[in-house]
Amino acid sequence: MAKTVLVIDDDPTQRRLLQAAVEKAGFACRTAPDGEAGIAVAADPKDGVDVVLLDLTMPGLSGLDTLERLATKRPDLPVIMLTATSGIDTIVQSMRRGAVDFIVKPANPERVVVSIRNALKMQSLSGEVKRLSRKAEGGMSFDDMIASAAPMRQVIRLAERAAVSDIPVLILGESGVGKEVIARCIQGASGRSGKPFVTVNCGAIPENLVESILFGHEKGAFTGAVSKSPGKFLEADGGTLFLDEVGELPLDAQVKLLRALQEGEVDAVGSRRPTKVDVRIISATNRDLAQQVAEGTFREDLFYRLNVFPVDMPSLRERRDDIPALVDHFVTRFNASEGTKVGGVADDTLKMLYAFDWPGNVRQLENAVFRAVVLCESDQLQPQDFPQISGQMPDISSLPAAPVAANAVPTAPMAANDVGAGEVASSPVSITDVHGELRSLTDIEHDILQYAIDFYEGHMSEVSRRLGIGRSTLYRKVREYDLDVRNEREAG
Repeated sequence: MAKTVLVIDDDPTQRRLLQAAVEKAGFACRTAPDGEAGIAVAADPKDGVDVVLLDLTMPGLSGLDTLERLATKRPDLPVIMLTATSGIDTIVQSMRRGAVDFIVKPANPERVVVSIRNALKMQSLSGEVKRLSRKAEGGMSFDDMIASAAPMRQVIRLAERAAVSDIPVLILGESGVGKEVIARCIQGASGRSGKPFVTVNCGAIPENLVESILFGHEKGAFTGAVSKSPGKFLEADGGTLFLDEVGELPLDAQVKLLRALQEGEVDAVGSRRPTKVDVRIISATNRDLAQQVAEGTFREDLFYRLNVFPVDMPSLRERRDDIPALVDHFVTRFNASEGTKVGGVADDTLKMLYAFDWPGNVRQLENAVFRAVVLCESDQLQPQDFPQISGQMPDISSLPAAPVAANAVPTAPMAANDVGAGEVASSPVSITDVHGELRSLTDIEHDILQYAIDFYEGHMSEVSRRLGIGRSTLYRKVREYDLDVRNEREAG
């Protein structure tokens, strides 16, 4: 989705010039004639403003006063100041009050666009640092997830409900879909936020050490036990224990895990008495546990204990609309860690990434972007930067601009020449009002866009392709008209 720039300037000519420069660079743009109106737009979450161009000298609320008010409403919103004077005192005052850059009028369009991009990059890096801090502190939230695709919105709704209680959650999904991420977000949105989040990969523990690692052991309990170990349950006391790949636990460990869950206590190896623990259990698997129960490799009673609140994570090929945002996120992260300056993704590259099936899911995409960032020799990721993927794809020029999963594309509406003899094709959007007068273009455009969004069930890539407009233009109009983009299938 295109980033949105808000231009606050009392001069209508300056607003039009800045809007033209901003939209030409691919950003969406909102404008406001004064500080009060600009603050109202910036504070409204429906407008989704990402960066502000603010005139310093305005009647009424001055630029500096507007800057201070914006800092209280949106402290993380980057603001770029515009002024006809370049006095050092003015620059210092602006920076002290939170401006990220200062541009002297008349503003060069290229200088404005570079400043906007730099501000957005710094905002992304700052957001990534904060996200990593929340992850380390056990306070990740659902806002930290990239989950705008329809199947993921359903997952988020379920996970938010699970977070308000201590109900055991079983997260199901292919390897690499992000099961641990959703588990961390459940913890962060629960009453246990900030408490320990302990991860155990059940498939990576040697069979003879499962009991010791999960429940702990006393010194001298067995050969090699040279010191006491509390075990993962006690490490997670008061917080959450995430049992990843729980379907790979051996049967004898399943018996002891079931008792720990039922009694709320653990028996350390070599200990004379059990220890009480307060742990919320979230487990995950890429296996079919019901099939394992039928085959006798997973205990039925443990299955029912874990499978109280199942959450199915979709594969990446089922949530393709999230791919651009995921790629942007990974590019930002790897730019920071590797010291690179990749500016984004070329259109042909995005076509290719959309069309690929991603058997390794989000983890595979992350690793592919990491390698591409290291290989990249231009300011944008090119198809050749993904050699293992581009070599498996057909001619990229033949790919559609924004393909979606095949089973997600609805049937096209009936064309005019498909209407049977003697039938009249009724239009879902009328160009006349109840009095037979022509409606305004604005009202007609609003209805056409809403109809297209409803018809293609919220698949914005398909709406953009069918209407023949760019995605950035589409999202800008969605904001302007406050359109409902919820997927109809979910609403039911």
